[in-house]
Amino acid sequence: MSEPLPGSRERPVALHERAADHLLYIRRTLESSTEFTSVPGRGGVAMGLTAVATAWWTAGAGGRTWLALWVADALVAAAIGAWTMRRKARGQRVPLSRGVGRRFLLGLGPPLAAAVLLTAALVRLDALALVPGVWLLLYGAAVVAGGTSSVRIVPLMGLCFMVLGAAALFAPWGWANALMGIGFGGLHVAFGWAIARYHGG
Repeated sequence: MSEPLPGSRERPVALHERAADHLLYIRRTLESSTEFTSVPGRGGVAMGLTAVATAWWTAGAGGRTWLALWVADALVAAAIGAWTMRRKARGQRVPLSRGVGRRFLLGLGPPLAAAVLLTAALVRLDALALVPGVWLLLYGAAVVAGGTSSVRIVPLMGLCFMVLGAAALFAPWGWANALMGIGFGGLHVAFGWAIARYHGG
């Protein structure tokens, strides 16, 4: 075993510094391995209720007026979802900027961005009949992708949205509003209630 050179001083690593390093490592490991349970159940119920109201309100509307009202509802729902998720995550001390929270958001983002771009393209082509199917399908894909790092009920909800979206792609225009209400209204309320009941609000 070699001895330190004369005149050189090696500072021993303090015990508390080693302990802090170990705790940091354990914390990061837990953040990357645990399930993301901050999906807001009560927020999902609120999002669903706004969609039920929008489906009722737009029952007699058509064309771009119908789309504008649903876009407004989507913006309100996104604000509700973001606020309630942040609130629940803060209560559970789960950071959304790293670890499992970051993985959830990264899974959620790309399909939602694709839905926005496809909606703009469908409006340009005057193909609004495809919008319900595209929204339901890609929203479901976003929930499935994000839900792979969450509790089992979350990707299950996403799969239900995808099935409904696949049906909507081939359904007549007369069914569009009802399918949007069933999906963004009914599924959000049902799954939101279950998440609130069994996964902490």
